[in-house]
Amino acid sequence: MTNAATFSSDVAFTPAVKAIQARKGSRGGYAHMEDGGGFRTEIDPSLAAFIGEQTSFFLATANADGQPYIQHRGGPPGFIKILDKTTLAFADYRGNRQYITQGNLSENPKAYIFLIDYVNRRRIKIWGEARVVEDDAALTTSLMPKDYKAKPEQAILFKITAWDSNCPQHIPMKFDAADVATAIAARDERIAELEAEVALLKLRTTT
Repeated sequence: MTNAATFSSDVAFTPAVKAIQARKGSRGGYAHMEDGGGFRTEIDPSLAAFIGEQTSFFLATANADGQPYIQHRGGPPGFIKILDKTTLAFADYRGNRQYITQGNLSENPKAYIFLIDYVNRRRIKIWGEARVVEDDAALTTSLMPKDYKAKPEQAILFKITAWDSNCPQHIPMKFDAADVATAIAARDERIAELEAEVALLKLRTTT
C-alpha cells in the first residue's frame, strides 16, 4: 500500500471496476483483500518456482490509442529469467518481424504477462511495465536458454507492479505432447514386460 487510499491491486481495480463490483455484490470481499495490502508486488519462492517451470506465456501490450495486442512467447523451462524480486527478463527471438510489441512499448510501457499451467490448472496474472533493450548484446546472450535453436534479436525487461493468481475454475486439463509421449512409452514398455512374463508362464505351464 503506497498511501491511505491506494493499493497495489488498483492496477486492475480501477474506480470503474470497483463500481461494478459494488453493483454486483463482490466489492466487500475485494475490499477485505485490499485491507491486507492488495495484490503481491514481489516475486516469492512459489512464484519463482512456477515461472521456472513454464514453457509458454502471453505478453499483452497496448499502443498509445489503447489498442491491445497479445503475443505468445515460448521456450524451454527457465527461459523467463528472474533478475531480482521485481524484474523478469527474456530474450526476444527473431520472428515475423512485425515488431508490434516493440512499437507498442515505445509508446506505452504498460504491459501484462499471463501464465497458465494446464496440467495443474493454475494461472498467474502479472501487471507491470516493460522495455526493449536493443543495444546490450551481453544481456541478450545471458538470457538465451542453453542449446536452444532460436536467434535472439534483443532483450525485454519486465518490471512487476503487482501479481495475483486465479482459481482453477474452467481451466481445462491439458498435457504437453512430450509428457504424453513419455507416459505412453513407459506404458508400452510395461506392457511388453507383462507380455513377456505371460509368455514365460504359458511356456512353463505347457512343459
